[in-house]
Amino acid sequence: MQSTSGFGQKFRTILLFGPPGSGKGTLGKFLSTAGNHFHLSSGDIFRGLDPDSDAGKLYHSYAGKGNLVPDEVTIEVWRNFMEGLIRTNRYFPEKQFLLLDGIPRTPLQAKILDEYIEIAKVIVLEMPNQQELIKRMKRRALVEKRLDDADENILHNRIKVYQKETLALLGHYPKELIETFNADQKPLEVLRDVLVKLSDLLSHPEA
Repeated sequence: MQSTSGFGQKFRTILLFGPPGSGKGTLGKFLSTAGNHFHLSSGDIFRGLDPDSDAGKLYHSYAGKGNLVPDEVTIEVWRNFMEGLIRTNRYFPEKQFLLLDGIPRTPLQAKILDEYIEIAKVIVLEMPNQQELIKRMKRRALVEKRLDDADENILHNRIKVYQKETLALLGHYPKELIETFNADQKPLEVLRDVLVKLSDLLSHPEA
């Protein structure tokens, strides 16, 4: 499908949704390794920003409170990052699915991204057990030295933001593209469920 975004073709994309701590990043890494797709986490992009840059300062001012970065800033940073990936031959749009984790986060972001991506599937990781999510994120904070996962008040606010804002944007996508999986399992069990249902799609990113 042609794109007017300046990239030529729209990126064939699988979106990964789920509350913080549900295992989106782990699933994305599994799928990228097993299927030679490209997993891209918006959190990793933002955390990698120079903290002294304008974009870095803006990100940390929002993330430090558990709030979302403004839509236009998020998309601009993402777009610049995508350009860099393609220029440095780290991502090949014709041969790989783009596994997007953490973006879009709002209905406006989803609308803007329609110019850049063609959705093949939306994977939703469901996990209603909030305390287990908090436990997972605290453990991640220790292992990965992620300061944004260390404060429990911030963690509760991030879950609340996801429930209020991010879940609302699922209505932007056709129901037949959405697949829901139980994330209250071990990572390999979640991966098993996803592969059982989507292995045929994941094997044909160029379709």
